[in-house]
Amino acid sequence: MKGLIWLLIVFAAAIALALIGRSETGYALFVYPPYRVEVSLVLFVLVAVIGFGLLYVLSRMVHQLIAIPAQLRAYRARRRKARAQGALVAALQSYFEGRYVRAVKDATRAHAGGAAPGVAALLAARAAHRLRDFGARDRWLESADAAGEPLRLARTLTRAELALEERDFQSARKLLRALPSAGSKDVAIQRMLLRAERGAGNWEEVERMAARLAKDDAIAPALAEEASIQAAVELLKRDAVDQRTLERRWRQLTEREQRHPRVAEAAARRASALGATGLAREIVEKCLAREWNHALVMAYSDLPTLEADARNSEARTRIARAERWLHERPEDPALLAALGRLCVHAELWGKAQSYLEASLSLEESRAAHLDLARLAEHLEREADAQRHYRRAAELE
Repeated sequence: MKGLIWLLIVFAAAIALALIGRSETGYALFVYPPYRVEVSLVLFVLVAVIGFGLLYVLSRMVHQLIAIPAQLRAYRARRRKARAQGALVAALQSYFEGRYVRAVKDATRAHAGGAAPGVAALLAARAAHRLRDFGARDRWLESADAAGEPLRLARTLTRAELALEERDFQSARKLLRALPSAGSKDVAIQRMLLRAERGAGNWEEVERMAARLAKDDAIAPALAEEASIQAAVELLKRDAVDQRTLERRWRQLTEREQRHPRVAEAAARRASALGATGLAREIVEKCLAREWNHALVMAYSDLPTLEADARNSEARTRIARAERWLHERPEDPALLAALGRLCVHAELWGKAQSYLEASLSLEESRAAHLDLARLAEHLEREADAQRHYRRAAELE
């Protein structure tokens, strides 16, 4: 389109010049003693225009010749930048494909070529970490520090994530808490901080963060529940130093946490260890009434170290309750094994053997074989004891 416009302009100028030439009788006189040159005005204008055009073309050619070195340098810089950008893309692809050696090489080329050097250094650091080349990882992280403030968040999160993978939870927690957005709703930071708090054993904070992240739909409900349950279990183990503190901690739990078998089992075992057998029995019975769980049933059969009379009495109380459950679940191997163990505590040797053998007939388990082996040893039946010990070893 531009060429057509220029062509029309040239034609219009030629026509205008021809018309002027037909009607114009003027001339141009050039005097250089002793010479005189007289030309028509139209010819003078034509020569002047052509001369100006030639001079313009010549000046452009000279300018282009002078600019060639700078243009060549700019072209080479563009080529280097394009290759560096390509290397950075290749490094990203190699990293996500798990080809970490190649990712380090491509990231090194990208860094040397100046294509987002801070990002290239972080990518190389991550790839070196996957290769467990920690010296190279630390050198690349130092190189990333040269990028300055714009990459501060990326550098901190990278260092924290690598620390989490190395199970250095305290360092990761310190890095994440130093971020200005640590108290905000930044999902990525909060998820990493939850992992760091769990690893560091800061269970009060884990409990609080899991509830908040679940409420904001920032983590999967199953993950939030697992974190809450683990926090509840660990707090029961840590804080319950006597029966009073155990009961207080138990009351602080939500109803959902109290119903969870793992929490109930931890509370019952802690109560048993503190000698609060009645509380342990009550916790397990209430939880089993809501949800049947084999691990909890087996925990019900474990009695703490008590005086013989107290252990016998507690075992008989639990046997009576477990036998009522047996009417509802006559073919539950865990319940039969638990009854066998309780009968051993109550010194009901015959019933113990019957229950344990019934459990094995439904489902073979290492624990039942060991209980029968110990029972046979107590009854001085060495052959039976050895047979059950061998079978228990085979089931490991």
